[in-house]
Amino acid sequence: MTAKIFVHGSGHRADSWNAVLACLADGGDALCPDLRELLAGQPATYQNLCAAFAAYCGRVEGQVDLCGLSLGGVLALQYTTLDHPDKVRTLVLIGTPCKVPKIAFRLQNLVFRLLPDSLFRDMAFGKADTFALGSTMKDLDFTARLQAVRCPTLILCGEKDSANRKAAFTLAKGIPGAKLKILKGAGHVANEDCPRALAGALAAFYARHA
Repeated sequence: MTAKIFVHGSGHRADSWNAVLACLADGGDALCPDLRELLAGQPATYQNLCAAFAAYCGRVEGQVDLCGLSLGGVLALQYTTLDHPDKVRTLVLIGTPCKVPKIAFRLQNLVFRLLPDSLFRDMAFGKADTFALGSTMKDLDFTARLQAVRCPTLILCGEKDSANRKAAFTLAKGIPGAKLKILKGAGHVANEDCPRALAGALAAFYARHA
């Protein structure tokens, strides 16, 4: 049986998938790594996170079904296009950018600097690590690599996730055979905004590629 790996974004933790997995027939067997724990004390850089995620997937026997949201989607896309494409059976990208929008990135950093450290406690990374991670991702761009994805791919984006709608269409157009679905009523964090609808889209996709 192929292992399903669900990867959270930088603003949340592994348990953000709980409601979705509760709606999936095989959700109890899914793997949900905690990105901060994967680093095991290493500096929070994109390079270290990619290496830690690749090592995690490598410990899973056989192929994997990767499903990532936001930063989790970026890691899944990196793993599929560059690291170990033969290891990935299916790919699901939710609210995932295909390149880092520099203007929006700068504005986000300005806002983050004004926020107290306490607001980062429930996020995947603390305030300092969030900035460190972001600074090593600012030049990330997958646009030229999308054709390298050869596995069945589903692109999902929340109807209200205006920041990633354009990227969703770019991903769907650039990845051969990729399917796009807009989740009505959902924002960026679709796994918490509409877990039932997201689970339904995932179940249908996995059934088609069983």
